Amino acid sequence: MTTISQQIGKYRWTICTLVFFATTVNYFDRNVLGLLKPILSDAGIFGADKPNQELYYSYVVMSFQIAYAIGMLLAGRLIDWFGTRKGYAFSLLGWSIAAIGHALAHNTFSFGFWRAALGFTESGNFPAANKTMAEWFPKKERAFATGIYNSGANVGAIVTPLFVPWMARVWGWQWAFIFVGAIGLIWLYFWFRIYGSPEQKLKAGVLSQAEYDYIHSDLDEQAEEKKSGDQVSWFKLLTYRQTWSFFFGKFLTDGVWWFYLFWLPAFLSGENTRKIQEYMGANPDFTGDQSGIPGIISWTLAVAVVYTISTIGSVYGGWLPKRFINNGMASYKARKTSMFIYALFPLTVLLASRLGHINTWYAVFIIGIACAAHQAWSANIFTTVTDMFPKRAVASVTGIGGMAGAVGGILIAQSAGLILKHYSALGNIQAGYAFLFIFCGIAYILAWFLMHFMVPKLKRVENL
Repeated sequence: MTTISQQIGKYRWTICTLVFFATTVNYFDRNVLGLLKPILSDAGIFGADKPNQELYYSYVVMSFQIAYAIGMLLAGRLIDWFGTRKGYAFSLLGWSIAAIGHALAHNTFSFGFWRAALGFTESGNFPAANKTMAEWFPKKERAFATGIYNSGANVGAIVTPLFVPWMARVWGWQWAFIFVGAIGLIWLYFWFRIYGSPEQKLKAGVLSQAEYDYIHSDLDEQAEEKKSGDQVSWFKLLTYRQTWSFFFGKFLTDGVWWFYLFWLPAFLSGENTRKIQEYMGANPDFTGDQSGIPGIISWTLAVAVVYTISTIGSVYGGWLPKRFINNGMASYKARKTSMFIYALFPLTVLLASRLGHINTWYAVFIIGIACAAHQAWSANIFTTVTDMFPKRAVASVTGIGGMAGAVGGILIAQSAGLILKHYSALGNIQAGYAFLFIFCGIAYILAWFLMHFMVPKLKRVENL
């Protein structure tokens, strides 16, 4: 990549950096709720009854996901219609305002309202980002570029635990939402100042002819670009197995990431609570600082560690298929082989609860590996859309798959709420987490086999 960039230019990586920061901001706003769940629960936002708090919290999470699912279906079409520059800007402006709006909430219903507003507007991020990658990168670099911008999700998840809980304790939880929402407004300035299509940047003299030609070096896409630029209807897209392959791949695996995002802080905080109770039961005369009890960890630091590990997976996930292709492997085989390898690693999370009983840090590292595998998987499943569809349909198909992933997340949230409420009432909530980790472990293997059965060679849609 470095040699090529030196020869032809590297403005496309400036565009990738912009999308990386947009995705980082996206996850700043998403992560705040999960990180502040203990504080919000203590404040009575989710009611006073402890088991019901789990259920009411799941309702707030689901309000985000339902709106996200609806928004995903519309966002892809709107971005294909408005274009990447305007579509991305409208989406980020909307979700920044919605994030700030959380500061006005005071109960489960009002939190659910603003969470739904956030989900609806945030739905534009990945269709716009994926369309940007299709417009600015040739096929052989797309998975790597996607992995880089997608790592913004991890950076957002790493940074927010380090300042959001502190800000909530010192300034109040309302200011945490206001602060992360305001960050997105800064991004808009740089987006409008820097972004344009390759054609626009070539005319402006910012992009070299050599880099422009390199971006448009895929012969099959050159032929497609000469065809009509009319949008493709949803109904026509739904007649292709390629669309359904992406649909089910996202449906089965996106919910796992949602689960980690919204319940990981609660799981780690619960592990601390369990160890404190066990220690106090065995040492009733203990009056020291609870942070000194054996096995107690800083759960905010642990969350940051999990997403630091997952960042490695995001970037490496795009590198591996590129390496396979450079070594002579067919592109579809490189993509499928890489995704199968990544699908195996989440199986380690089946041991998370058991290892957590021994040492919570063991569970942290296991979950970190699973999250890294998810991000590697995600970089490649997004790229299957650009492998199988022309650029003018990329955002629409991404939106359809994103909607499916959000529906999967809704089902995970509802299941988590009911399961954790049940086990919380029994006084054994960790058993509920162990049950949920089973699905988190096997989801990717199920998705891989289903996608392989539907589109074995990731055949490109023709005459669309």
